[in-house]
Amino acid sequence: MNPFIRPVYAAAGQLARVSAALVPAGESKVRRALRARRGIRKRFAAWGANGRDTSRPLLWMHAPSVGEGLQARPVLELARRLRPDLQLAYTFYSPSAERFAKTLDVDFADYLPFDTGGDAVAALDALRPSALVFAKLDVWPLLSATAARRRVKVGLVSATLSEGSSRRGPLARLALHSAYEVLDAVGAISDEDAARLTALGVRADRVAVTGDTRFDQAWRRAEAVDRSAPFLAPLLGDRFTLVAGSTWPADETVLLEAWVAVRRQNPKARLVIAPHEPTDAHLSAVEKWAAAHRAPLARLGDVESGAARDADVVLVDRVGVLAELYAAGSAAFVGGGFHEAGLHSVLEPAACGLPVCFGPRHTESRDAGLLLAAGGAATAATSRALAEQIRRWMTSEALRAHAGTAARDVVRAGLGADTRTWALIEGLLGRAHAAGGATDSAGAVAEG
Repeated sequence: MNPFIRPVYAAAGQLARVSAALVPAGESKVRRALRARRGIRKRFAAWGANGRDTSRPLLWMHAPSVGEGLQARPVLELARRLRPDLQLAYTFYSPSAERFAKTLDVDFADYLPFDTGGDAVAALDALRPSALVFAKLDVWPLLSATAARRRVKVGLVSATLSEGSSRRGPLARLALHSAYEVLDAVGAISDEDAARLTALGVRADRVAVTGDTRFDQAWRRAEAVDRSAPFLAPLLGDRFTLVAGSTWPADETVLLEAWVAVRRQNPKARLVIAPHEPTDAHLSAVEKWAAAHRAPLARLGDVESGAARDADVVLVDRVGVLAELYAAGSAAFVGGGFHEAGLHSVLEPAACGLPVCFGPRHTESRDAGLLLAAGGAATAATSRALAEQIRRWMTSEALRAHAGTAARDVVRAGLGADTRTWALIEGLLGRAHAAGGATDSAGAVAEG
């Protein structure tokens, strides 16, 4: 790390550790993320003492949130199937990924400790990995440097760096250049990503274009949908259904106004809406809208039980079922395009063969660009434009089918990234020391 940046970075890490010890209870993501780090060194050490078999190599994959976790999952599944000798560890950063991590077939899963020298040493001492692989872009400087000094191979997969990424700015490049420089192998999503990552510090001879494993993940999940599932079967049929997934209040302001206009033309049209965070407050706001517009609404649980199968608005009050719910759709709206965080994944509805619509904040999404170019998606900046687009798909089965086929073909064209990515990781494991190489604790502690 740049010597001018290192003291500031180290101080920020120590401040985060202190905050974790002092922050009061609360449901905000920041408070949950901080409090989850309490006792994290002890949790890692306990598994290292009781669960780590040092006669077996260990692959450690880190994915900060659910989106990156979906990129890691196909690789972990291949690792489990093809290399039963491996132990698998998985870490994440965001509280939103905690539930997702529990669905993975891994030997150890927990939050990633803060990026301080002391935490890096503690984590590496406990896990003793043969290879440490990051998903997408989230490479941590001190952890990467400490792992590299221990001769642990470090990789990055499904790697992408958008044209407008803040990591391309001068300050970020000073802070992160060394982290990308130590990477032993990088699997980039595209040629453009490979070039931008090289400019960020990755050595050109260590980059290969392997694609995005989320395409494989979305495709397999669409193919495996159980249409007899109690929450899904009541929604299947010929009724025009728009599935709105991962919506935020900013998306719903536009979507629900558009839906009022859609219902005037087709009162039988159905809206399935799955908020990104189905909190009581978020669900209640949608229920109040439905009551004000006399739109019969039921929560998904009521539909599942048979108590409200004919609802015009179905409100999804749980997580983990959205990818399957797209199978009940005629078209999809994906949230985030009106929210400051940006667009959520458009691959799940595309894999189900649905035309996809979203708001204007989609330029950082490569997948959205691919769908738009292929004619499998449309964007709308206002409620009126959104209503018009929904009407076009609702009134023309041929237009809807053409767009849906184009969307599915985009996903099909991206398949195979998981096997290419696994080959890259196997190369790291093949050259790695079984128990994580030599220890360099003293040098790591010196950094923080």
